[in-house]
Amino acid sequence: MIRSTTARRRWGAGLAVMALVLASAGITVAPARAELVIDITRGVTEPMPIAIPDFGGSDAQSTGMGRDVAGVIANDLGGSGLFRVLNKAAFIESLPSLATQPNFANWRALSAQGLVQGEVQPTGDGRLRVSFRLWDVAAGEQVVGRALVTQSENWRRVAHIIADEIYKAITGEGGYFDTRIVYIAESGPKNDRTKRLAIMDQDGANQRTLSTGEAMVLTPRFSPTAQEITYLSYYNGVPRVYLFNIESGRRELLGDFPGMTFAPRFSPDGNKVIMSMAKDGNTEIYEMDLRTRKATRLTNHPAIDTSPSYAPDARQITFNSDRGGSQQLYVMSADGSGVQRISFGDGSYATPVWSPRGDLIAFTKMKGGRFFIGVMRPDGSGEKILSEGFLVEGPSWAPNGRVLTYFREERGSRPGLYTIDLTGHAERMIPTSTEASDPAWSPLLP
Repeated sequence: MIRSTTARRRWGAGLAVMALVLASAGITVAPARAELVIDITRGVTEPMPIAIPDFGGSDAQSTGMGRDVAGVIANDLGGSGLFRVLNKAAFIESLPSLATQPNFANWRALSAQGLVQGEVQPTGDGRLRVSFRLWDVAAGEQVVGRALVTQSENWRRVAHIIADEIYKAITGEGGYFDTRIVYIAESGPKNDRTKRLAIMDQDGANQRTLSTGEAMVLTPRFSPTAQEITYLSYYNGVPRVYLFNIESGRRELLGDFPGMTFAPRFSPDGNKVIMSMAKDGNTEIYEMDLRTRKATRLTNHPAIDTSPSYAPDARQITFNSDRGGSQQLYVMSADGSGVQRISFGDGSYATPVWSPRGDLIAFTKMKGGRFFIGVMRPDGSGEKILSEGFLVEGPSWAPNGRVLTYFREERGSRPGLYTIDLTGHAERMIPTSTEASDPAWSPLLP
């Protein structure tokens, strides 16, 4: 029996994870080895060739779903920039079920280093069992295998979970495919935009709007549970920070302050929201405890202090301020003490956001009429530009801290959402049905 992770409930999907019994298929599996590895800490120049045949099925419906599951896995892994998914037209053999032992010579001939084999089977009670194996082609050995049971409508999420398993098995890092992105869906003329809250899977599937468009909304951010969003809304013409529950659709005003509140973001434990408040001509950073609804002022300076973001251990906060004469990045302790400037390059800096790993801060940079997305260490060293354009703005981290999403607009083109990895090479557009901006990546779904 293959070792299996502990079964856990996954919110909204009704999935069960179980060990995959191989003896019934008459297959002997050697212990997993570590040859099939991508060291993403050193950067990757050549993606790993991986073969992902269509998953088999016992009837036309499950065979079609097996093809779709394999397609989503291929799209996830190929879009990461770490894998080169081989063209199915070149495959020498098919693998209609897990009972079929791969002929590894056929896959070595295609230069495949990894091979994903799987099948989709109905369980007889309206659910599906989706099983897969990841093979090290050179060694002819299994690396990982799992089976998942779910309702048929959740097949796409199962595919994302499998892609995460494969990503983790090969890179040693957590995946990011079983996630969502919340963003602003834009429509209408440039001088009269309608902006709605919208949400989708990280690959652009399952897009839906969460607000009606009666009030302009901006800067949505996920809670650590991925079930709530905080954002800025101009409801009734007054800019305020709100909370929104994705499951119930309930909207809640976060404090009736005398001034404008904006740029909200949750604390790592989800118990607080940090934001900016403009009052009496001055903009400062405040922290609100969601349990007591008590607001605490953290900065005290005549300059504009905004766009705060917690470190993953909640001990520090990064923000941008013009207190030094131009818009730059700063770091302070969680109580507002010990403010230190960390950006010293040419140009101005904004929208800092701390990586979930704690090792980097992403930012937007403006210089010479161009915009840039970059990262730096929390002490300001190691600045690296990942993307640039007429307008690129608003980075948000994937939960593994290896990929960013942001929005881009070039002259004469519609604004849209993109992702890029830390090498700066694997830039990818996320398809959306409308123009889009202000993306924020969720944690892995529970």
